[in-house]
Amino acid sequence: MKLALRRLRTAAVTLSALTLGLSLVSAPAAEASSATPSAPHSERAPESEQFSAEGVTTVGELRTVDGALSRARDGRTQIIRHPGATYVKVHFSSLRLADGEYVTVASPDGRESYRYDRHLNRATGSDYTTDGRPGFWAMSVDGDTAVVTLHSSRPSRGSAATIDRFWRGYDRAEISQHNISLQSVCSTDARRDVVCYQSSHPSEFARSTAVARLLISGGGLCTTWRVGSTNRMLTNKHCFSTQAAVSGSEMQFNYQCATCGGNNPGPGTKVSGATLYKVSSGGSGELDYALYSVNNFTAIQGFGTLFLATTATTTGTRMYIPGHGDGRPKRLSIFEDTQNGTRCTVKNANYNTWNISYSCDTSGGNSGSPVLDANHRVIALHHLGGCPSNQGAKAHLIYNQIASLIVNS
Repeated sequence: MKLALRRLRTAAVTLSALTLGLSLVSAPAAEASSATPSAPHSERAPESEQFSAEGVTTVGELRTVDGALSRARDGRTQIIRHPGATYVKVHFSSLRLADGEYVTVASPDGRESYRYDRHLNRATGSDYTTDGRPGFWAMSVDGDTAVVTLHSSRPSRGSAATIDRFWRGYDRAEISQHNISLQSVCSTDARRDVVCYQSSHPSEFARSTAVARLLISGGGLCTTWRVGSTNRMLTNKHCFSTQAAVSGSEMQFNYQCATCGGNNPGPGTKVSGATLYKVSSGGSGELDYALYSVNNFTAIQGFGTLFLATTATTTGTRMYIPGHGDGRPKRLSIFEDTQNGTRCTVKNANYNTWNISYSCDTSGGNSGSPVLDANHRVIALHHLGGCPSNQGAKAHLIYNQIASLIVNS
C-alpha cells in the first residue's frame, strides 16, 4: 500500500479546480508516470446539509463531488484534495466490490489508512460512520488530502465505487470566522499542550489520555471521554442527543502534540459511535449529558478511563480541565493566568441547582470536557462558557441518573 502511494505523483489541476479549492484526479494505482486530470466538479453542499447545532463548534464544510473508482488501470485511484483543509472525510454512495477486492482511504504518507470490502465488517476491516442515507462515510483522514484506491486483480473495467460527498475541515482562522461564542478564556489564556505537563504534572497528564476529540456528523466539534470501566462515553447533550448523530460521529483519541508547543499532532486512534444509552432531560436548567458507547472498544481501552465523583464538590477545590477547545490538539487548563501561578479552583460549588462555576480557561470545542479535582475524580461536565463564570454540570447529580448504566470503579 505504501509503495503504491509513494509512486503517485502530484497531478496538475485545471484552473476551475483550483478556484473551487479542490483537486479530484484519476491516476493508476501502481504507476503514474502521467495523470490526466478528470473534469473536477465540486461545490459547497446546500446550506440545509451543512452542520448546524446550537452551542457546538462548527469545524468543517460539506462539499459535493463527482468521483468514481473503476477497474480500469487508469481509474483505480481518486485523489481528493482541498488545499489547507485540516481533515477530509469521504462518503461512498455505492460500493460494488467482488470478493477479494477492497478500497482504501489513506493519507498520502500512509500514516492513516482505512480499508473497506464488500462486507463492511468492522471486526475484520476498518471503522466507518453512517448518516441514515445510502452508503457510508469512511473515517476522516487528517490533512488536506485523501487518497482513495481500489485494490483489484480483476481484468474487467466495470465501476466499483462512487464518491459523492466529502467533509473538509476548517483551518484555525475559518473556525474563528464561523463560530461566534461567549468568551471563555478568562484574562490570559493559560492552556498548554498536554505533553507540556508530562513531567511536571504526571497524574494530570495521565488522566487526560481518556479524553478524545469528538467529530460530530462530519462538521461539528466537542470533547468526549471514557467514563467507568466498561464501554461508556460521556459528552454534552447539546453536542448530540440522537442515535443517528451518535452513529454519524467519530471519537479521536490521542490527538495531541508530540512536543510542547510543537503543533505536531499525530492522527491518534479513531473509533465511531455505537449506541446512545441516555441523555439528560429538562429545559435550560438541566445536566446536559449524553451517555453512549463506541465501536472497536478494544482499540481505545489502553487510553484509560475516568470516574465520576459521587458527592458534591466544595468551593475552593483545586481543579483542572483537559479538552479540545477550538478543535485543537488536546490542551490542559491547570493554572488561571500564568504558568505555575494561581491554580484553577472551583469558584462556586453551588452556582445554581445544576452547575458549579470556575474561571479556568475553556473555549468552543471544550463542551463535554471533564472537570477533575486534585484526586482526579470528575466533579463536573463542562458545558457553558462566559467568564467569570464558566460552568460545568455537577457530576454527582449525573452519577445519580446513570449509575445503573456505568461501572464507576
